Amino acid sequence: MSSAGRLVKVVLAIIVLLYIAFIYQTDYVLIKPGSAEELRPLITVEGADPDDTGKLYLVTVTQQRANVLTALYGLLHPHIDLRLLGEVIPEGMTQEEYREILDLMMEESKLLAKLIALRRAGYQVEIISEGTIVEGFLDGSPSLGVLQKGDIITAVDGVPVSMASEAITLVQNRRVGDAVRLTIKRGETTREVEITTREYPDSPGTPALGIYIRTVHGEPVLPLDIEMDTGKIGGPSAGLMFVLEILNQLTPGDITGGHLIAGTGTIDTNERVGRIGGVFQKVIAAERAGAEFFIVPEGNYEEARKAAREIELVPVSTLQDVLDFLEGLSTGSAARPGQGMAA
Repeated sequence: MSSAGRLVKVVLAIIVLLYIAFIYQTDYVLIKPGSAEELRPLITVEGADPDDTGKLYLVTVTQQRANVLTALYGLLHPHIDLRLLGEVIPEGMTQEEYREILDLMMEESKLLAKLIALRRAGYQVEIISEGTIVEGFLDGSPSLGVLQKGDIITAVDGVPVSMASEAITLVQNRRVGDAVRLTIKRGETTREVEITTREYPDSPGTPALGIYIRTVHGEPVLPLDIEMDTGKIGGPSAGLMFVLEILNQLTPGDITGGHLIAGTGTIDTNERVGRIGGVFQKVIAAERAGAEFFIVPEGNYEEARKAAREIELVPVSTLQDVLDFLEGLSTGSAARPGQGMAA
């Protein structure tokens, strides 16, 4: 065979291999930095105060099913995490069902943000809830065999919970390996079960039960019209930033002090800020957008430090922590990491 013939065969073989590598889907998911979205265009509060010169941002990550080529790329890229599919999407759940859960989590975070911000502004708003319902399990979940899909969690360690975010925060306040006692309703029966937490795959050091849950509740009647258009963004991790933007529009002045502030974190009805996944990628996205400060849950602070280069991190555990920082920022006396706010 001539040299030209052998070369043609080699080229064709390479093309075929590349094609197979491109179309073959692995059991891995790429977690990549997403975008920083300015909140003012996404949220409209009735009678909003127009005096806002700074900006508040929510920050996203993107998830992409990896083929062979992109898996290799993600393995080598310093800003991308490669996760097993079962660590991201519960076993037996389709991507469409997983997306629906993320959308439900987003709707709950919006509802909570309205509730918390309005209460902070002096309004009385209540949510009536039956508890939180179990929707699915992650691979290797310690809850498998103990909980069932459809169980309703009404208390965590004896503390009643009416929202999914409350249950998550109470679990995350424990340590990896701790036993958590849940009160659940299964059909007409109420029982208590005990589950040992494991580390959440997407957030090192964060205790988890390996379940997806959502709140069973009805919409409250709000005293003001608050419209929130977040498009295709899902999940609960923008809850804290939603509260800040609504408060900024509800109250006179500008709580940002004219600065560009990004952040992340869930929030519950007791105004506790909860840990989230993908914080490494979110810090990178915030820096790319030019944000000056990044508000981060205390439990994610160490991971966020690994990603931060120019941006200043502000670790917090409650909404009041954030408001105290912002008040100091506007007066020029805000504490910085290493000056009284380090986790």
